[in-house]
Amino acid sequence: QVQLVESGGGLVQAGGSLRLSCAASGRTFSSYVMGWFRQAPGKEREFVAAVSWSDVSTIYADSVQGRFTIFRDNAKNTVYLKMNSLKPEDTAVYFCAARSGWTITRTGYQYWGQGTQVTVSS
Repeated sequence: QVQLVESGGGLVQAGGSLRLSCAASGRTFSSYVMGWFRQAPGKEREFVAAVSWSDVSTIYADSVQGRFTIFRDNAKNTVYLKMNSLKPEDTAVYFCAARSGWTITRTGYQYWGQGTQVTVSS
């Protein structure tokens, strides 16, 4: 079992940057694949990025590739999402998620945070 708490959301102008953080409870944080998802109003939740337990492998949605970076600090039980060159279409509630196991994927996440709002103004 792992509990996740996101922070770092807010209002930013287009072209700006934000860094989201997700603090995880539990002593086995390093054994989870960690991911970020987002849900815009009226849309389904979508995958954004994921990072392997070792912080070596990452995958991204095409829409954020080259602009967003996911990384983790297992010593701090925290995963981050650095978002650069933000666009109005990045506006959404961003969720942190954890998946037990070693395979980095876009699906199959069992644990979710409560979300943090990111709003990008044009």
